[in-house]
Amino acid sequence: MSPNVYPHPDPQFLHFPSRRSVVHSTKGIVSSTQPLATAAGLEVLRKGGNAADAAVAVAAAINVTEPGSTGIGGDMFCLFYDAKTKKVHAMNGSGRSGRNATLERIRKDLNLADGEHGQIPMHSVHAATVPGAAAGWVDCMERFGSKKVSLEDVLAPAIELAEKGFPVSELSAAFWAASEADIKRASPNGAEMLKKDASAKDGCRAPKAGEIMKNPTIAHTFRLLAKHGKKGFYEGEVAEQLVKVVSDLGGHLTLDDLKHHAETGSEPVDAISLKYTGQGVGESTDGGIELWEHPPNGQGIVALMALGILQELEKQGKISQWGYDDHNSTAHLHAIIEALRIAFADAHWFVTDPNVVKVPSAELISQEYLAERAKLFRPKKAISAPVHGSPAHLQSDTVYFCCSDSQGNAISFINSNYGGFGTGIIPRGCGFTLQNRGANFSLAKGHPNVLEPRKRPYHTIIPGLITYAKDQGLHSVYGVMGGFMQPQGHVQVLLNQEVFKLNPQAALDAPRICIGAGMPSADGRMTDATINIEEGIDPQVVKELKDMGHNVQQLGGYGRGLFGRGQIIRQHFDAGVMVWSGGSDMRGDGAAAPL
Repeated sequence: MSPNVYPHPDPQFLHFPSRRSVVHSTKGIVSSTQPLATAAGLEVLRKGGNAADAAVAVAAAINVTEPGSTGIGGDMFCLFYDAKTKKVHAMNGSGRSGRNATLERIRKDLNLADGEHGQIPMHSVHAATVPGAAAGWVDCMERFGSKKVSLEDVLAPAIELAEKGFPVSELSAAFWAASEADIKRASPNGAEMLKKDASAKDGCRAPKAGEIMKNPTIAHTFRLLAKHGKKGFYEGEVAEQLVKVVSDLGGHLTLDDLKHHAETGSEPVDAISLKYTGQGVGESTDGGIELWEHPPNGQGIVALMALGILQELEKQGKISQWGYDDHNSTAHLHAIIEALRIAFADAHWFVTDPNVVKVPSAELISQEYLAERAKLFRPKKAISAPVHGSPAHLQSDTVYFCCSDSQGNAISFINSNYGGFGTGIIPRGCGFTLQNRGANFSLAKGHPNVLEPRKRPYHTIIPGLITYAKDQGLHSVYGVMGGFMQPQGHVQVLLNQEVFKLNPQAALDAPRICIGAGMPSADGRMTDATINIEEGIDPQVVKELKDMGHNVQQLGGYGRGLFGRGQIIRQHFDAGVMVWSGGSDMRGDGAAAPL
């Protein structure tokens, strides 16, 4: 049984007004960045589907309505909470590099000289890895679904949106406009994902907010997947057109690479977790909470490490217990900033495909190692750029959404193209762009995340899930999308809920920080030391952080997109009745809606 969820009076007004109300339901909630996609998930729940079935419906519908963030040409990860067993299941739906994508070949294609580290450009065809989303959707339903709805049922709402058209939302229109030139440049098929307009250059343009947009070619792709399962995507006309456009542009993906992914499927993996009792959370929850993350090749381990470092700093007496007035204070933010910087330094070195290179996940989140890393912290001063440690001594754009159902199941689901429309490359007649996830490979020989054939790269997308440590009852499913912002958002939103006692909507609305966490140098150092502070945080705090040595800039308006767009669905019980409480980030077009 969960404790009193919001014990502090009027917590949503702590330092700022929350702009939306929490949504409550006893039957289930869907929360996503796109109201039409949320509606698709609810439709599947009404048909008898469960949280996992609804999640696939949402993923497909967002592919149609917000293709500048996600799509079937990208990858997915999920964490599924099974209410009957109280178990957390993880599934890795990310694709791999091609069999012919050797380091030597790609470096030669990119004209990199010996000794020059370089990286794969975001818009390069070499950044396109095998799309894992299609197989992930099928596997998600097969492993976690209700078996009461078919794949045809689940994809039907998205197909209808694509064929009949839908009104474009505000932010999606902005993403589309910003990427119009890239879509036209990337491949000969750009018109498929733009609005026809005889007066526009090339006869097409990005759709504007409120205009009706149709995409019949993605509807056709979804129908093939619905009819034939994985073979409808990884074999036949979709696969052939995918390989053709990549080959025409000088890339190396083959039909065999696609077939190999379909046959191996999405990988069931063990979720990784860290128990947190700091800042009085252990007392208020009778044993603390447990944060669950997807293991590498995802970066969820950054959130676990940062949270663990904060816990160790409290044990070491370097930070005090925070009260309500400490929220987004200088001391609070300094501790979060430094813990995240240390965690990212390790992740940028160690996170890679564990099937190819051993990743010391257990050691990285061990109490002994985190206590050692916490010793780098200075309470009054920013440390210089941290380099990764060695646990051996102790041995961009994305959509996140979540769904829950009347049986008590919940799913934390994330699907991504990586940067915006990904590479912008569209296979002819398919209506989707290919992701650019391969840009996260290192091209430095000897780096754990170095490009190799059929290897998964470092992944930024991560779903989050929290349970109560005492009995493994579900606390919440949640996530914050946005490249390297994601683990930073996981830590801040968790602390907002459990330390500062904010409700799900207020926990999302609260101003956030984002440390510069772009691709690191070959030695694992962070290449961007900027600390981005969201508008709404006290200017005096900004000044004090600068005085401590942080390179700070404050962002407002459209720039707030840097801080991600999150969703939360939280569970509690009242008089023995299960209640779901959902929030959707005010930084997005999204909505949380009850069944």
